[in-house]
Amino acid sequence: MIVTGKAFKYGDNVDTDVIIPARYLNSADPEHLKQHCMEDIDASFAGRVSQGDIMVAGKNFGCGSSREHAPVAIKASGISLVIAESFARIFFRNCINVGLAILECPEAAEAISEGDVVKADFDTGIIENVTKNEKYQSKPFPDFINGIIASGGLVQYTKDHTGI
Repeated sequence: MIVTGKAFKYGDNVDTDVIIPARYLNSADPEHLKQHCMEDIDASFAGRVSQGDIMVAGKNFGCGSSREHAPVAIKASGISLVIAESFARIFFRNCINVGLAILECPEAAEAISEGDVVKADFDTGIIENVTKNEKYQSKPFPDFINGIIASGGLVQYTKDHTGI
């Protein structure tokens, strides 16, 4: 699977309470959550993001609370991929569970700037900064993880593969 989108760039240690502030957790509805995604550090994010765009961040992205609301909000906002230098482990797993694609790549996280057009191939792990004509190599997910992401998350993947 290949995605292309405009980059939204954030720094280190972006926690789940910044991704989706706790005051909006009275609903788990993705349509509600996407309206408030990133608003405490980027009030204009929800109005600027388009389907397929790509989020880029530094170290320890998604630290903090273990709730799945954060990756749900990011995915619902239209983000097709999050690239970071590193992810908090529980956030990493929650992204896979909800079908939000993520790639760890310190070089890409450092080099990509806000607004750059980025293209990524989940099968090869190649990330291309189209704007700067640069390529970076991340470690691709195994096929079964790509299958979970392509299915839209672990629940749908399980349904698709068990007949339930």
